[in-house]
Amino acid sequence: MKETLKYIKNNNLGKVIENMSFKKLTTYKIGGIARIVFYPKTAMALIKSLKYFKNNNISFKVWGRGSNIIPSDDNYNGVIIKLDSLNKINIKSRYAIVGAGVSLMQLANQLCKEGYSGLEFACGIPGSVGGAVYMNAGAYNSSIGDVILSIKVLDNDFDIIELSKRELLFGYRSSILQSNKEYICIEAKIRIIHGDKEVIKNLISERKKRREETQPLSYPSAGSVFRNPEGMYAGKLIEDSNLKGYRIGGAKISDKHANFIINYKNARASDVKKLLMLAKDTVKKNYDVDLKVEQEFFNWE
Repeated sequence: MKETLKYIKNNNLGKVIENMSFKKLTTYKIGGIARIVFYPKTAMALIKSLKYFKNNNISFKVWGRGSNIIPSDDNYNGVIIKLDSLNKINIKSRYAIVGAGVSLMQLANQLCKEGYSGLEFACGIPGSVGGAVYMNAGAYNSSIGDVILSIKVLDNDFDIIELSKRELLFGYRSSILQSNKEYICIEAKIRIIHGDKEVIKNLISERKKRREETQPLSYPSAGSVFRNPEGMYAGKLIEDSNLKGYRIGGAKISDKHANFIINYKNARASDVKKLLMLAKDTVKKNYDVDLKVEQEFFNWE
């Protein structure tokens, strides 16, 4: 990896941090060590680095804000690429052009404060815009796919192409980016409309209060663990299986919301995974419902 570090530094492609804990990179605050964390300073720097990684068989993973990832306790001898520098926001009258590294929550709050409607649902969702597009993040029966007009991605050859909303094949917590792992989102065009500032402000306040009352926001977590099966709620199935509050090591199924696993006390990644699989297997046994994991496992054998 010394040659990789040398290449990035000599070509002035961005910031590099060596041996960084996944505890600092994920909202679960769990996991092993990433050998290299790389912050490309521009899209062109990203493209140049990706070509180098590919030509030299260097493992890499493009990372958002780690709000939906369960890394293993093992170390990762590859490159974690963080797109934090792709953070420009350009607001027009009917749409906004935003970089993939922009915080979705910050973007939503900024637009709402300026009187733009469309992203109220996202004011409590952590993660980056790129990550939100990847998984079609959403809440309150709305999702990022509802407001996306198009995105720019790097394709298999690291060329920049534009994909329309139709081409993105948005579904419940899914998009074309999940089935085509070669695509890397670098920018999104989001539809916005002018709204009543006071109405928007009240809606955000109401939903913030509801989140505080129903979600374990005081503990590290990655939000909802499982997708809701059609016509049902994953949290209720887990609660009805008497697993609310159940612990394995430092991981715990939240007392507030059973579809949240929290890092209750210095949890290991293996604690989280074991608890997740216990909930999944128990619901399958009790109700013959196969819960789909909403979060992404990374660096597990």
